[in-house]
Amino acid sequence: MKLLSKIYNGIIFAFLYAPIVVLIVYSFNDSKHRVKWGGFTLDWYKELFHNELIMEALWLTLQIAVLAAVISTIIGTMAAVGIYSMNGRLRNLMMGVNNIPMVNPEIVTGISMMLMFVAIYRATGFLRPGFLTLLLAHITFCIPYVVLQVMPKLRQMNKHMYEAALDLGCRPVPAFFKVVLPEIMPGVITGALMAFTMSLDDFVISYFNSGASAQNLSVTIYSMTKKPITPEINALSTLMFGTVLLLLIIVNIRQVRDLNKQKERR
Repeated sequence: MKLLSKIYNGIIFAFLYAPIVVLIVYSFNDSKHRVKWGGFTLDWYKELFHNELIMEALWLTLQIAVLAAVISTIIGTMAAVGIYSMNGRLRNLMMGVNNIPMVNPEIVTGISMMLMFVAIYRATGFLRPGFLTLLLAHITFCIPYVVLQVMPKLRQMNKHMYEAALDLGCRPVPAFFKVVLPEIMPGVITGALMAFTMSLDDFVISYFNSGASAQNLSVTIYSMTKKPITPEINALSTLMFGTVLLLLIIVNIRQVRDLNKQKERR
């Protein structure tokens, strides 16, 4: 049974990752034909970095991802602390509400936010589809992931430490930054990395809320697929996959280190 289980898992992973491996290999293909190997080359990566359209979309994507990660981490951490301070039933209710955006189909979230932005723009002339609406949309769907990463750290923390700081004369805000924040910092960092990764990878919500003036990388790539695909897309996809993979490895390493530290304390 163990052998069959390993074979089954191997088939599943091969099915999932074989297309990605092929994409990475053909990003170094010297031929424009996608089914013909013409030798090893880095020319497609050079042409990629000389493509102004892709570089502008990449810069916009990084701006949105960094801003969304920072803002959603701040809001998500505050929300997690607030939810943690509630009583049991209300806390469970708020966590259920927090989980809805993650379970909800992205197309529903994207369309609903687009309709809200359009309604606000028609009523007030503010929030025209573009950079700001794209940023707000990314912040909105990143916040629940930050909350989900910070909450376990709050549960693991000794809540009497904060009370002890107050008893010793520390004010609530300095006590939070000196006592609570250092304890939950691993969750905050993990949440920020998760938010950055989710923002970098998003397409559906971005497609409905970007507008014509601010299209991120995923939307730009989609528009390029309407024409014959060049190997530049393979190079770009390889770099994106490598970036996301690196971030996930960092997140997993941090989680393993946190678990080891908890075991050492026990």
